[in-house]
Amino acid sequence: MTAPEPDIIRSPHTGWTRRHWEHTADTLLAAVRPHAGPGNSLIHLPGPASGSGTHSDGLEGFARTFLLAAFRAAGTTDHEHAARLLAPYAEGLAAGTDPTGPHRWPRPAELPQARVEAASLAIALHETRPLLWDRLPDAVRQRTVDWLREVCGAAVPPNNWVWFRAVVSAFLRSAGAPYAPDDIDHAIEATESWYAGEGWYSDGTRSPGRLRNYDHYNGWAMHLYPLWYSRIAAGHADPARTTVYRRRLAAFLDDAAHLVAANGSPLLQGRSLTYRFAAAAPFAAGALFDTGALTPGLTRRAVSGMVRHFLDHGATAPNGLLSLGWHHPFPRIRQHYSGPASPYWASKAFAVLLLPGDHPLWTATEEPLPVERGDFVRAMAAPGWIAAGTRADGIVRVANHGTDHTPPDRPARDDPFYARHAYTTHTAPELAPLRPAPAGPHPDPQAHARDGDARHRDPADLAQLHDSHVALLTADGTPSQRTPFERVALTEDTAVSRHRAHWPPPADGTEEAADRERWPAGPWITTAALLHGPWEIRLIRVTPDDADADADADAAAGPPLRLRVGGHPLAAAAPPREDTTAGHALVRRPDGLTSALFLLRPGDGTPAVHRDRHTNALGPHSATPHYLTPHPLPYGPVHAVALYLGNPGPQAPPPGPPTVTVAGTTVTVHWPGGPTRTLTL
Repeated sequence: MTAPEPDIIRSPHTGWTRRHWEHTADTLLAAVRPHAGPGNSLIHLPGPASGSGTHSDGLEGFARTFLLAAFRAAGTTDHEHAARLLAPYAEGLAAGTDPTGPHRWPRPAELPQARVEAASLAIALHETRPLLWDRLPDAVRQRTVDWLREVCGAAVPPNNWVWFRAVVSAFLRSAGAPYAPDDIDHAIEATESWYAGEGWYSDGTRSPGRLRNYDHYNGWAMHLYPLWYSRIAAGHADPARTTVYRRRLAAFLDDAAHLVAANGSPLLQGRSLTYRFAAAAPFAAGALFDTGALTPGLTRRAVSGMVRHFLDHGATAPNGLLSLGWHHPFPRIRQHYSGPASPYWASKAFAVLLLPGDHPLWTATEEPLPVERGDFVRAMAAPGWIAAGTRADGIVRVANHGTDHTPPDRPARDDPFYARHAYTTHTAPELAPLRPAPAGPHPDPQAHARDGDARHRDPADLAQLHDSHVALLTADGTPSQRTPFERVALTEDTAVSRHRAHWPPPADGTEEAADRERWPAGPWITTAALLHGPWEIRLIRVTPDDADADADADAAAGPPLRLRVGGHPLAAAAPPREDTTAGHALVRRPDGLTSALFLLRPGDGTPAVHRDRHTNALGPHSATPHYLTPHPLPYGPVHAVALYLGNPGPQAPPPGPPTVTVAGTTVTVHWPGGPTRTLTL
């Protein structure tokens, strides 16, 4: 997809102006039109059906592209073009809300996923009220109200879904229709209980007060919907609470701007990554709701950079449709709820088109992102992350010691989108296939909803995934899993967590697999990450279950185990080149992007490279440097490795690693040309 040359200010970073956004929206909308069914009420895009079925997927295709059409139409002064964009959606509303019609939508009372799509319909109808809603026949408006009212009081999970009901009720009230004030009150109250400070929300929790669900939903849902509720509710919304929501979004955006790479890629962490540039939605909301968090030039740099990143990397090739994937189609990135039209939640980014052409967002010159201004290391307390960005290569890396999206009181199977020790803007987690759930009632009520359970039904799945982890291997090579883990400490450049190693049985629907309290468990693993520039020093200490921090360093107990530490996975169109010596393992792409693991203590063994195919969203060939202790593991000593991710150039070697001194459980790190840090593990 290409955009026309603009006739106003040209950006020094992305080259994008408002005209590029308009052209992109028009092109995306044109691509879906051939897939609309009779009556234009259901849009069936090609691809595997979601867990909700094809009828639901057709509604999703309508609702999510209607949101895009609404932003495009409401923000233009070309009324004829707006009418052309909205005409098929007006027809679709008439057909979809007809309960006896052949092209009806699934009802919210029948299908939970319809409650999600109802919120997109409500926002789109609100934004196009004078262009569409006010011009619909009375009978269609009444049928639409009847359909939306089924969302009122409907069951929703205790997460961002509470806002789907609240937004729908706000629209119903604005239309003079019966609504559910309790739904609004509940969303407001629940959201307060999920606020973790410094602009971050947990997307719900399964244990009150124990917040650990952090991902892109924080921005494209938890911040977006409360403010849009206020926009729709207008005079009915509490202005003081709206001010609070604006301030929280402002605080979040200060962190979020540090999680965007110079190439426009957002962080590859969390579920629903196929929504792609929906990650730009909180930046768009920051401008639309005038939070003042970021300058207009920085906001435009962030949102335009994200959208252009995906378009430039083939997200719509070859048919103009957003595929299930990241850059190119990649089915393994799906969740069970992902359908062919799910990627069109990316439409949320186009809320920027509601800003008029003379808004500062469009007239200001783009400003560099934080990672383009200079190197940084930044602690993000709520999610328990340390983020490090490097100007030379534009990469952002995150050490994860605070979020695993799992109940904190029971062992779980690792979810690759949450359980890894590190995530970056230039690497993606290695993924096992998404497997169908066992048929019939499942004895473990948690299993069906967790991607870790869905992807790792056999321990062999995890055994093949070496990326960004710390695991204990049994004699047969089965690695331990991490979740849930406990936060221990977070400073300006260091994060520490610990977890009980455990080995879940196959997720086969049996009582044994469901009885998590009886899963085989082993020693405690404490890990620390110290970040500086392109480096992470990863420290690991393994202690028996009945040992304290002063356990004898020479003690050993239980069955023989070996420690495996995985580095950053590197993916490419062709197999990355490899360089392995006694002291390090390194893999490199032709463009110079390099991932390496260095041993920091002599005699610890030889690192290696694990290769895989079709497991990574960034390319069909992936390679991960990793290290496996050569002998059964003694409990107590601190293990130290240096992990590198950077781009020194296609031929240049990475810089020399930091030096580390270990004295018992105290570790001193000497950064080259930088500070010295000491940590007791």
